Amino acid sequence: MTLLAKAQQPDSNGRIQHVTPESAGWRYVGFDAYLLKKGQSLSLESSDRELCLVLVAGLASVNTSQAEFPHIGKRMSPFERTPPWSVYVPHGDRVEVFAESDLELAVCSAPGQGDLPARLIAPEDVGVEQRGKGRNKRLVHNILPDDKPAGSLLVVEVYTNEGDTSSYPSHKHDQENVENETYLEETYYHRFSPEQGFAMQRVYTDDRSLDVCMAPYNCDVVTVPRGYHPVATIAGYDNYYLNVMAGPVRLWKFTWEKDHAWVNSESYPQEKSR
Repeated sequence: MTLLAKAQQPDSNGRIQHVTPESAGWRYVGFDAYLLKKGQSLSLESSDRELCLVLVAGLASVNTSQAEFPHIGKRMSPFERTPPWSVYVPHGDRVEVFAESDLELAVCSAPGQGDLPARLIAPEDVGVEQRGKGRNKRLVHNILPDDKPAGSLLVVEVYTNEGDTSSYPSHKHDQENVENETYLEETYYHRFSPEQGFAMQRVYTDDRSLDVCMAPYNCDVVTVPRGYHPVATIAGYDNYYLNVMAGPVRLWKFTWEKDHAWVNSESYPQEKSR
C-alpha cells in the first residue's frame, strides 16, 4: 500500500500535491498544496465539499462569492511558529486567491454539510497549546478543531523539534460507532527546517495487516487510512506538519496503543544514571 505522496514540480496552477478520496482509497479527506508566485491567482470551486484554505507562508487576498478577505497573512515561513491565517469556504461556493507575495497555500477539503458562511480564521482565533514532555514535546495550533463550526473538517498544525517525537504515544482513530474512538482519515503535509531534512513516520495496526514505515521529505504527504501513525524527527531538522482529518462524525476521539501509553505517565521521562 502506498501511503506516501511525493511533492511534485508545480503545475500551471502552482499545485505540488493533489490527494483525493479516490487516490487515497477512502471516503472523506482531500488535500492540495500550491506554491504560487507573487501576482499569481488561483480559482477554486468547492462543489459538494467544504474547504479550509491555510496560508502556510505568504500574503494573499481571498474572495468567495459572498465575502472578501483582503490582504491577509503575516508569516513568511511556517517555522516562524506563529498561528496562520486561514479561510473557511462552505460547499457550493467559489473562491479566488491572489498571491500578494510568494505564497504556500494548503487547501483542505471534506464533504460539506449544513449552511455555514465563509469566514476568516485569524491567528487570534487559533488555539495554541504545548503538549507532551521529555523527548515527546510539540507545539500545536488548532486551526479548525471540533469545537469550532464546520461540517466535516478538522485542521491542525504541529511543530516538533529535532530529535523529538510527536503523534506519540502511538494512537489511532479508525473505529466507527464505538464509545471511545471515532473514524477519522488523516493527511500529514510535512515541512522541514532546513529544507533537505526528513522524518520517519510509521503507520501500523494492532494485527500488523498494515505496517508501513516511510521517510517523508519537504512538502511530502503521508496518508493515514487507519492504525497508529507516530512521527520521529532526526537530529538537525525541525519538523512542521499540517494535519487534515474528517469522518462520519466530526469529533476527535482516539485510543492509545497500550504498550506505549506509559509515556503519558509520571514514569516518563525516566531518571538516567550517568
